Amino acid sequence: MSQRIGEDREKHLEFPAPHRLGEGVAAVLEGTTIVMDVRLEGLHDGILVSAEVETTADGECVRCLDQVTIPVEVEFQELFAYSPTEELEFSVHDNHVDCEQLVRDAVVLELPFQPLCDEDCLGLDPETGDKLMEPRSNDLPYIDPRWAALEALASDDTTTASKPAAKKRK
Repeated sequence: MSQRIGEDREKHLEFPAPHRLGEGVAAVLEGTTIVMDVRLEGLHDGILVSAEVETTADGECVRCLDQVTIPVEVEFQELFAYSPTEELEFSVHDNHVDCEQLVRDAVVLELPFQPLCDEDCLGLDPETGDKLMEPRSNDLPYIDPRWAALEALASDDTTTASKPAAKKRK
């Protein structure tokens, strides 16, 4: 884009993700299609880039571990300066702007930290490991076998607590 103030261009781009975006439970995998609608506006001091990015991330539900596909939609706007200065991170090179870092940062920041297959996901049954389809019955409280020794101590405390305390001698 030339350095003409007021000139603008719009571009529609579709390209594969060059590498994995994100390192958490959800990420945009390498090769996943990224769709980007970009508007480039010539300003006095640079090119203003406004973009809408759409893609999908793959991951697993943090409650039940089912695979999930998460739509990702994000917008960003950044000014690319005509003359690079130390305080501006982005600049115009040979009438081109490189938006790769902006796309990567915007998409990664939009990824969910703890993705769910459904907001009402009940997770896994602690006894069987199967996915819960309805809430567990609260008739008998589940006690983790690792705490069984403490359960025995707790029942000893209740018996000791019911005994009358011995009187102190003076």
